[in-house]
Amino acid sequence: MDLNWLDDFLALAEHKTFARAAETRNVTQPAFSRRIQALEEWMGTRLFARSPQGTTLTPAGDFLRAHAEDVSRRVHRLRQDTRAVAGREASAITIAATHALSFVFFPDWIRGHARFASLGPLNLISDTMEACEQLMARGAADFLLCHSHRDAMPRLDTRHFISAIVGQDALVPLCAPLADGSPRWPLPGDPSAPPRLLSYRPQSALGRIVAATLGRNGLTLTAHNALTAQLAATLLTMARQGDGVAWLPRTLAEDDLTAGRLVEAGDGRFTIGVEIHLIRPRHRQSPTVEAFWAAVTAGEHRDQ
Repeated sequence: MDLNWLDDFLALAEHKTFARAAETRNVTQPAFSRRIQALEEWMGTRLFARSPQGTTLTPAGDFLRAHAEDVSRRVHRLRQDTRAVAGREASAITIAATHALSFVFFPDWIRGHARFASLGPLNLISDTMEACEQLMARGAADFLLCHSHRDAMPRLDTRHFISAIVGQDALVPLCAPLADGSPRWPLPGDPSAPPRLLSYRPQSALGRIVAATLGRNGLTLTAHNALTAQLAATLLTMARQGDGVAWLPRTLAEDDLTAGRLVEAGDGRFTIGVEIHLIRPRHRQSPTVEAFWAAVTAGEHRDQ
């Protein structure tokens, strides 16, 4: 059996459509379908029930899902640990970080760390939250650096992962100012002239947080979606150019706010306080990784 089949299976179980799952796995839909079929043939049973509305797990598929993520993570981790024993990755630390934190927060945070000079090789993987979660689930990264909010926590099983808070941030609705300094696209919006909304794709942690927080707090907007993008940096540029309002990390937009290129579009009700978490597997890792974690979490809040 190809281990990729298990990762394909988990992607389809989560997204429930072949098109969406194939996109997250970076393969064509026909190739993805063949791999799912190959897994079902190897298992000797149907794992998914197909319908025009998408797929659902069969009882056999539901049973497999309960074990597949752990198997995938352990095998990928075994591969990485074996390489470490061989000396190829013994001192390297791999950190998966979302794009927004890779741009501004990570460089200052890691350089300001007391052990930075003695850390040895660092491998930073910058990607979407969804891709970073998959790297962690497979054991392909030692740590995940991401934004987090109680209404939209990372999709990693807390039985296998632990996190520490390493920073604070805020998602602020920002837009370009008018000549008098007032927001070009004020919130909550006027039905006669609704603001243009610049939003995140579903793979983004920031998009998850904004959607969950506004919905659960009963905050409604009169707005129409003008653009959906993957990167906060893209939305920042579009907002700066007057194309709409976007919820942007204050850490990313601080310079534009200070220079007056962006202003808050709301009255404070729409600002979302978030934490920056560093996540790792619960099981013991290499001495280098453990030493880094111990230094990071000294005096920090840890989620047990």
